[in-house]
Amino acid sequence: MIRILRYPGNVMDDPQPVFDTLIRNALVVDGTGSPGFWGDVGLLDGRIHAVGDLGPARAAAVLEADGNVLAPGFIDTHTHDDRAVFRRETILPKLSQGVTTVVVGNCGISLAPLAPREDPPAPLDLLGAAGDFAFPTFAAYARALQDAPLSTNVAALVGHGTLRVRHMEDRSGPADPHQLKAMVRDVEEAMDAGARGLSTGLAYPPNIGADTAEVVALARAAAERGGRLAMHVRDEFDGVAGATREAFRCARESGAFLVLSHQKVAGRANRGRSAELLRLYGEEGEGVPFAIDAYPYTAGSTVLDPAFASQSTKVLVAWSRPHPKAAGHTLAQIAKGWGCPEAQALERLKPGGAVYFHMEEADVERFLAFDRCMVGSDGLPHDIHPHPRLWGTFARYLHVYVAQRRLLPLEEAVRRMTSLPAGVFGLEARGRVRPGCHADLVLFDPARIRDRATYEDPAQPAEGILEVFVNGVPREAGAAGRYL
Repeated sequence: MIRILRYPGNVMDDPQPVFDTLIRNALVVDGTGSPGFWGDVGLLDGRIHAVGDLGPARAAAVLEADGNVLAPGFIDTHTHDDRAVFRRETILPKLSQGVTTVVVGNCGISLAPLAPREDPPAPLDLLGAAGDFAFPTFAAYARALQDAPLSTNVAALVGHGTLRVRHMEDRSGPADPHQLKAMVRDVEEAMDAGARGLSTGLAYPPNIGADTAEVVALARAAAERGGRLAMHVRDEFDGVAGATREAFRCARESGAFLVLSHQKVAGRANRGRSAELLRLYGEEGEGVPFAIDAYPYTAGSTVLDPAFASQSTKVLVAWSRPHPKAAGHTLAQIAKGWGCPEAQALERLKPGGAVYFHMEEADVERFLAFDRCMVGSDGLPHDIHPHPRLWGTFARYLHVYVAQRRLLPLEEAVRRMTSLPAGVFGLEARGRVRPGCHADLVLFDPARIRDRATYEDPAQPAEGILEVFVNGVPREAGAAGRYL
């Protein structure tokens, strides 16, 4: 018989306890990487109160798990859901695949602090137009999250690119001392309002002019308040090694925990260089706390950019403001229809976004197998024709890389999506099926779970997700998410 684990001072003192929800006969994969075990889980007041053989227990609602896997709710470590979290329909792609917490504000792109008069430059326009950036301070954004009926939990980063757009008209070079001081104040204000750290995207126009010293100064301001540094490195193509060394330098000099975002080696000439980066992690990572995130696809997606297109075997248009009907068509198809070169067609489509096919499967696998690799979708919820990772990342990870290819055991895969990111981002009492933890849970059928989203038809929910609880509330019963 499985031992009953009790949350001190709760109803388990009653020989016949009563829970809000009792989940019976589950294969509990608890998020620690330990072997799964058969048991029941009792939920009360939004928390897990007991795990084990709860035979005599009673509950207002009983869910028969039928031997399916019960795991902590998945944590999407890399999202651009800053605005999407306010509406259930735009956050549904995450909730539908078992995600209960999203980390927003990645790649230097955050919705706050910014309230521009004009539409923001790329890549901030991935989040929306001028009217969508309605938070002049990070505290205002935090208050909006606290007041909103959220369907998922939200942890937020403050974006370096957003700060540069806010304080710098000429962003071709580093911030001057006055501008840097203003950005440091914004980072401190964001951290005081609950931000989990700073993100930067040095490959993007708002940030390209920033030097290492600027990043270090901002990251130090975050680190002094317990914040992390999430970095979309300066170059993911030919210069990826040097860019990765710069990221470790920023972390080392600032004292921040480093998260290397959507790790990849992209471009025709860089196939196989993932092995080089893993060796670099060993060299540069000594004495530097760090983790990485990656998504299980060989295509990436971001704004329309000729440099990205030139390094890709195929480009699929995700959205175009001047030509919205182009979404879902390849750049080659569009250029042929217009009777012009692809480079000219791309310029006519801007501002817009695209899916870029520019990675090798063996490199994707090598990153996913790395023991500090978390899972981040990098999904773009406002694209007309999004990359399928928006709807399919977590199911695809479990179906393709765990069940089919056996890249890693189920228990370890669940750890990478739950307790590992909870620890990295300081999400207390989350990411584990343990008494006292918040009741963020996903029940799934390991034999049926799979992604249905494709490049041709990306807005398809995953199969095999049977139930999702956010703070103890089933996904269909209401909005119980929190700003963390």
